Amino acid sequence: MSSIIKVDTIKDIASTDIIKKSGTSITVGTASDTTTVAGNAVRSNAIQAADGQNIISQVGTTITLGATGDNIVLAGGATQSGFGRTGTVDWQTTPKTATFTAVSGEGYFANTSGGTAFNMNLPAGVAGAIVSVADYAATFQTTNLTVVPNGTDKIGSVNADAVLSIEGQSVTFVFVDSTQGWINTMDSTSNVRGALAYSIDFLVIAGGGGGGAIGNGGNNAKGGGGGGAGGFRTSTQTMTAGAAITVDIGGGGAGGIDGSGSPAGEGASGVASSVSATGLTTISSAGGGKGGTESRTGTAGGSGGGGGGQNDGSGIAYPGGAGDTPSTSPSQGNAGGAGADNNTSAGGGGGGAGAVGGSAPNTNNGGPGGVGTASSITGSAVTRAGGGGGGGSSPGSGGSGGSGGGGNGGTDANGQTATANTGGGGGAGGGNATGIDGAAGGSGVIILSMPLANFSGTTTGSPTEADDGTTKRLTFTGDGSYTT
Repeated sequence: MSSIIKVDTIKDIASTDIIKKSGTSITVGTASDTTTVAGNAVRSNAIQAADGQNIISQVGTTITLGATGDNIVLAGGATQSGFGRTGTVDWQTTPKTATFTAVSGEGYFANTSGGTAFNMNLPAGVAGAIVSVADYAATFQTTNLTVVPNGTDKIGSVNADAVLSIEGQSVTFVFVDSTQGWINTMDSTSNVRGALAYSIDFLVIAGGGGGGAIGNGGNNAKGGGGGGAGGFRTSTQTMTAGAAITVDIGGGGAGGIDGSGSPAGEGASGVASSVSATGLTTISSAGGGKGGTESRTGTAGGSGGGGGGQNDGSGIAYPGGAGDTPSTSPSQGNAGGAGADNNTSAGGGGGGAGAVGGSAPNTNNGGPGGVGTASSITGSAVTRAGGGGGGGSSPGSGGSGGSGGGGNGGTDANGQTATANTGGGGGAGGGNATGIDGAAGGSGVIILSMPLANFSGTTTGSPTEADDGTTKRLTFTGDGSYTT
């Protein structure tokens, strides 16, 4: 015999509703209760929130999570599987360095920088499967990654391997169907990378000044002043990739020609050298000052030109030009020496990067050019930017050119031309004859030194390149550029 109990409400001993029916709604428990259902299954076509919207619903074989307008959120720390893909992958952050088999739904960073090429084996092709791979170290162009299809699967309609060989390449493959197989849907050939900063050492030397001639075409014994060396500057600056460094090389100044010009016998100062770029503090070295002719002072410059020998009966020792003009820190050069103060006297030496030019020691002998400065930017110490020697007065001798390319002064002879691409000052002419000329200063030079690993290889102007396996050096003897 069966029994039926009919009630609208069941309460517990505290008179709290356990089960309550109102119309077509049945409520189990109260707001503060936890309701536990014994057994292995709860069956319903829909589970709804308090607002009456579906949380989970089923129609046929289709199960829907949430209602229109809802945001489905996976709890923090929770994981999911089996929900399919929408064109994205989960990136695996441990780089692959050897052959591996990819899993659908994953992206990989392939590191071929070890120098050994390897494969990425694709999984079996299933419609909607997706795999991505990216060049971890930007080395695919030198050490390739080969993508291998599974069995008879195809890549872009062909059952064959695909080779990734472009620097910085990243590729996403989606399996479409058996006809086309895996199709590349996204392909970047230039992954964005931070601007790499590295230090570059610079040596910037300007053109040297020309040496002075004996002057007005007369044959009274006298000497011109030696040309000053071009400004000598060094700098170390941090540069970022992509900066175009412009290199301008200054030429040496012409030597003075006896009886020519105004004043007669004076040549020309050297021309400045410079490097400049966006992000670079411009480095500019001033051209060397020209040497004075008879009874004329030397000209200021990177290093100053020497003063000419006195020939006006004044008894004045005509000074050399000032060095380090315009002023830099540290100083880019030194002053030239003074000519002798006796009538028909010898000239002073031009200033060098390392020392002042020597004043004429007596009536007949020209002052020596100031010595240059040594730099090891090329890997060994080389001295550059020596001053030109002052012209001698017969029967004396011309001053020697300063070490670092300075030209010797002459007696009854033209001055000696400074060495090219040293920034040396030209030697002055001197003696008891007509047609005694000064010589030209040496052209400038600019040298860049940087880590070999950072060298971009992008230059203009055909600089001389050298390296020792660690450091790259570029020597410019003419205008050009380097892109970092």
